Amino acid sequence: MKTTVLVVTLALLLVMLAGCAPGPNELVGTSTEKAAGFWQGLWHGVIAPVTFIISLFNKNVQMYEVHNTGNWYNLGFLLGMSIIFGGGAGGAARRSRRRS
Repeated sequence: MKTTVLVVTLALLLVMLAGCAPGPNELVGTSTEKAAGFWQGLWHGVIAPVTFIISLFNKNVQMYEVHNTGNWYNLGFLLGMSIIFGGGAGGAARRSRRRS
């Protein structure tokens, strides 16, 4: 019984995660304005938690700028998210305090 519940739970989790996969980018090759770079990616990463909540209720708000410079924007977005969620340093600090 427990293995059946575990298998069904894992299958449902896999289906839910597959639903989060990004689709094709229709804006590839278009340049109507300046593409978002590292600094905009950093800012978008910092405001991502607020933007996520707003995007649940407003279809015109997106978390991620699809018209970007690529790897530099991605690096900025990742660093911005790390700033907000503490990165790895927050977890390491908690572990060292517990050992003391």
